[in-house]
Amino acid sequence: MVYKITHRTTYKYVYPVSVGNHVACLKPRSFPHNRLIENSLVIHPTPVTLTERVDYFGNILCFFTVQELHKELIVQAESEVITDIAAAERESLPWEDSAVALAQDHTLEGLDAYQFQFESPRIRIRPEFAAYALQSFTPRRPMREALLDLTSRIHRDFRFDSKVTTVRTTTEEVFKKRRGVCQDFAHVQIACLRSINVAARYVSGYLRTYPPPGKARLIGADASHAWVSAYCKDLGWLDMDPTNNVAPSDGHVTLAWGRDYSDVSPLRGLILGGGSHTLNVEVDMEPIET
Repeated sequence: MVYKITHRTTYKYVYPVSVGNHVACLKPRSFPHNRLIENSLVIHPTPVTLTERVDYFGNILCFFTVQELHKELIVQAESEVITDIAAAERESLPWEDSAVALAQDHTLEGLDAYQFQFESPRIRIRPEFAAYALQSFTPRRPMREALLDLTSRIHRDFRFDSKVTTVRTTTEEVFKKRRGVCQDFAHVQIACLRSINVAARYVSGYLRTYPPPGKARLIGADASHAWVSAYCKDLGWLDMDPTNNVAPSDGHVTLAWGRDYSDVSPLRGLILGGGSHTLNVEVDMEPIET
């Protein structure tokens, strides 16, 4: 499947901003099953500097500085990505064997995965997370089967509610409330996995949405999305989407990954002036016939 993705972010400030230094994480990664064809970034006002670099996790970041006095900042990323469905997975190792093997794996792949077993800025290892995970990760259960079961349980036990959490809400609060959004559910699942020594990372991207029957697709009505990727020693990284209770396929486009949301937020930075602001984000994910 080929997608044309437009991600437009607009900040409107009460007072003029004289200087803004920003970092954008808006260029999709390119790897098998998620191949980036092209990407462009249009910024208004026009930055005086704009540079790209690859971060520690392999994501492509754009650093830019705006020095023109402005009360509105618009950042629009346009990307074209080809996705396809990975081959059906074979049976996996028992989850305990995978976790133990990773701790002893000194290959580059193993060391890269091992770092995702530990706490990160937004995710803590807690007994309550472990207890919840172990209801799915029973003794000798294959890793993939256990992952699917945990994903299904989070989807069933937690309610999607965009009004009860913010980007600052802790994973512990979400776990108690049993409500939140895709970012929250991804954090909860990662916390559960890490609490039983399973390496897991946070994945940001886009999810194809479908209009109601008989309705036209609304331009700009799509949204950013987040899901989870867990490491299995014999199968590699396995993606799971607890918000929708699916294993991501060609309808998911990967943008970036890291320890948690703080590593991959689409846009962040520092400004001088501005006062309070309003934020509007529009995402359009258009399938292109080939």
